Amino acid sequence: MKAVILAGGLGTRIAEESDNKPKPMVEVGGRPLLWHIMKSYAHHGVKEFVICLGYKGYVIKEFFFNYYRHTADLSIDLSSGTHEVLNSQSEDWKVTLIDTGPETMTGGRLKRVAPYIGNETFCLTYGDGLSDIDITAELAFHRQHGRLATVAAVQPPGRFGVLNLASGGGVTSFEEKPSDEIGWINGGFFVLEPGAVDYVAGDSTSWEQDPLKNLARDNQLSAFTHQGFWQPCDTLRDKRHLEQLWESGNAPWAAWKQQ
Repeated sequence: MKAVILAGGLGTRIAEESDNKPKPMVEVGGRPLLWHIMKSYAHHGVKEFVICLGYKGYVIKEFFFNYYRHTADLSIDLSSGTHEVLNSQSEDWKVTLIDTGPETMTGGRLKRVAPYIGNETFCLTYGDGLSDIDITAELAFHRQHGRLATVAAVQPPGRFGVLNLASGGGVTSFEEKPSDEIGWINGGFFVLEPGAVDYVAGDSTSWEQDPLKNLARDNQLSAFTHQGFWQPCDTLRDKRHLEQLWESGNAPWAAWKQQ
């Protein structure tokens, strides 16, 4: 099975980091967000990836092109330029890197990589969010319900405390940053059948607009509810939070470290 990862956006809300690299290459614990996401999928047996490139896509290409050597011990003969790999910590992944254009919308990127997916069930996600979602369980849920698309429904972490007000101007209760502040939202971890791509018209199509709306209209969209950890990395504040979790040794998304 393959996982398609959307990694072509600008990341304007975290411009301090993404001015010089794509947002999925923002690092947490010395590794790009993209690497963390792929490790999560690989933990569930999904080790083939199709990555949709756009803004500064060459940075992602260079990362994977040199990954094998960067994770290895090397012996180098400087006089001849030859080298020998002594030991490598590289992953057993197959990564396909496709330039889907700098301005292409999310649905358009998916449609552009459709030839590299094949006629089989596949996963789709964004390159800027971390979660401890059970991919294996979502896949089973998707197959059980038999629709073209399944989306992980999550409850975003609250950013503000909520006041419950009485009619006389008093406060009846206060809840600090409730997780269900705005209900269930699109968590960005999809399982799709190839037929779901037919709902994308072209490059200017946003996956989150007409395709998802029309899949829902046709009763072809299921929701897999995930009540565990889910955190986008949209701002420097988000990045610092993820860094703190990683450094504490309590990163919920890093299930592979808990084996």
